[in-house]
Amino acid sequence: MTRRTTALSAAVALAAALALTGCSSEDGSSGGSSAGKPELEVSGAFMPQPVMDMAGGFLTITNSGDTADKLTSVTSALSDDVQIHETKNQKMRQVKSFDIPANGELRLERGGNHIMFMGLKQKPRQGEKVAVELHFEKSAPIKVELPVEAPNHNPKQH
Repeated sequence: MTRRTTALSAAVALAAALALTGCSSEDGSSGGSSAGKPELEVSGAFMPQPVMDMAGGFLTITNSGDTADKLTSVTSALSDDVQIHETKNQKMRQVKSFDIPANGELRLERGGNHIMFMGLKQKPRQGEKVAVELHFEKSAPIKVELPVEAPNHNPKQH
């Protein structure tokens, strides 16, 4: 009797798990309502061509989901030390994460919060692209290519 109950419980659990995952598409999005999870999209990514052995990275993460998330880290082959920095009162400091509000956005921009690449392994040149991977508290990592722009590039000025 115990074996039959265990087998039945396992079958019910498996069916429930398959039903829950069966609603997802290949990219992990539900295709329907985003209730209960973040829905992240990255836009406006760029890196000004570095003039020293460090560089900044800028982008916007839009969350169209009903649940907030956090950007917790960034990794890249360009540097073994990629940090996320907050700018307050014209002073930068490293932080552990940035909030991405539900139905909101996180803007990493010149003069504000940003990604900082310390100790570059090489200096990318204008026209090249730098691959990064964004890591989040709840969402799967997102790979992004940052186009390298002129050292003085600032989309806010246009």
